[in-house]
Amino acid sequence: MSDEQDINRIKIVLVEKKRSNKWLAQELGKDPATVSKWCTNTTQPDLQTLAKVAALLDVDIKDLLWSTRS
Repeated sequence: MSDEQDINRIKIVLVEKKRSNKWLAQELGKDPATVSKWCTNTTQPDLQTLAKVAALLDVDIKDLLWSTRS
């Protein structure tokens, strides 16, 4: 893990799926600035929103989180 505060992997998974922050914001009906904050780990989405992100990106919700185990 690059930084102790990096909790989610949304930005990485978006890149892997060739999707943009703007696309995700539109799909969720969220402000692009909000999604940007999630991607930089400035703030975190709630679990319900994270589940929606996982469904939109067709990944397991665990794929959006950094493992807490080494």
